[in-house]
Amino acid sequence: MSDTVDTTAGASEGAAPRRPGYGQLLRTPGAWTFLLPGFAARQPFAMLTIGIVLLVQHTFGSYGSAGMVAAATGVSMALFAPRNGKLADRFGQRAVLVPGVLLHAASVAALTALALAGAPLWALFVAAVPTGASIPQVGPMVRARWAAVLGASEERARLLPTAAAFESVTDEFTFVIGPVLATALCTGVHPAAGLAAEGVLTLAGGLLFAAQRGTQPEAAGRGAGGAAGSGRASWAGRSGGARVSALSVPGVRVLAVVFLGIGSVFGGMQVSLTAFAEEIGDPGANGLLYGVFAAGNMLAGIACGAIAWKSGPRRRLITGYLGLTLAASGLWAVHSVPLLAGLGLVVGLFIAPALISGYTLIEALVPAGARTEAFTWLTGAVALGQAGAVTAAGQLADTHGASAGFVVPLVGTALALATLVALRSRLTPKASGRVAARGMGHRVPVAVD
Repeated sequence: MSDTVDTTAGASEGAAPRRPGYGQLLRTPGAWTFLLPGFAARQPFAMLTIGIVLLVQHTFGSYGSAGMVAAATGVSMALFAPRNGKLADRFGQRAVLVPGVLLHAASVAALTALALAGAPLWALFVAAVPTGASIPQVGPMVRARWAAVLGASEERARLLPTAAAFESVTDEFTFVIGPVLATALCTGVHPAAGLAAEGVLTLAGGLLFAAQRGTQPEAAGRGAGGAAGSGRASWAGRSGGARVSALSVPGVRVLAVVFLGIGSVFGGMQVSLTAFAEEIGDPGANGLLYGVFAAGNMLAGIACGAIAWKSGPRRRLITGYLGLTLAASGLWAVHSVPLLAGLGLVVGLFIAPALISGYTLIEALVPAGARTEAFTWLTGAVALGQAGAVTAAGQLADTHGASAGFVVPLVGTALALATLVALRSRLTPKASGRVAARGMGHRVPVAVD
């Protein structure tokens, strides 16, 4: 079965495919009102784990303990994020986001105070649960806003694939800025400064984002038939107007496993790079190494948005994931800063294509009224994979050194790749048997020979 996408949608037959550019996308009326505060409010996902690891390692002297506390926040986020996404679909983003950011800021402050006071480890675990549960799901909310704003007209709908790529680039830019900023604050100012900055950015950015009501998608609970946004964006032939759980879609469950593997790369790299920098006696190298890794991710995302793809998202996902697994397989054997930076760059280059392809597939597989929930299942899966990887890599780094921690991304991506290849047929949209997503909410014909 071929999943080749007809990228000429909206053009005359035989015309050369053309992807609208980022400049045109950013000129969309109202876009900047949610993009700028949304960027600030995204920082928790990038700063929280490394901020916890550096603070708890400083107070307890153990990467294993630091990894377990960070993992508790990741597990909590993974469990609560889909529920938060479903509530945002049903009642509106503002209704979920405002109390969420207030709770998150208070929880981060409590976790920081307990760590600095030398509280027992179990107390940090208790504080970590609300900290993770309240992480604002701003990335999925921004994606839902793009779908609502651009899906309102056929002309703007051509920008949906570009918006999907732009959001991945923004995510990766967050992972360039966030860990580097948190590391610099923790090592150069105070071990708690990274978490303090994370809490402030979350609170300010989240409240500003929630205040932008003009671009907020219509709540599913208020729309006719329970579908959010325009009827044109509904999942014709599948939902029948009823509210559908995103996790009931087989393809979402497969993508969640795939994103678990991506989370294992983020978590394994954060802890192992930190331990590696400590081993060589240069803690500041951690921020540089992780920044190079995240920069590769961002550059690949920019390239993905600039290419008019002829292959479908499922094929791109499998190809990118294979490259990610192969690149991760060599991390454990590298022992110098230049080589580790170079290989980390290559690993990063393969993450963005996998993320973009996964999010693109969501647009074809999931009804419009459940897409925020679906996006949060994927971000929750990344958090859960990151949590497991932080724990495992922390334990391995404590007992066997930083090199052992780098085995975690290899194992995580290899297992996810095997699942992806075995269950790839579940990533084929079944609506009419002949549609697949080009991007955020836009469907075009595919060949299914």
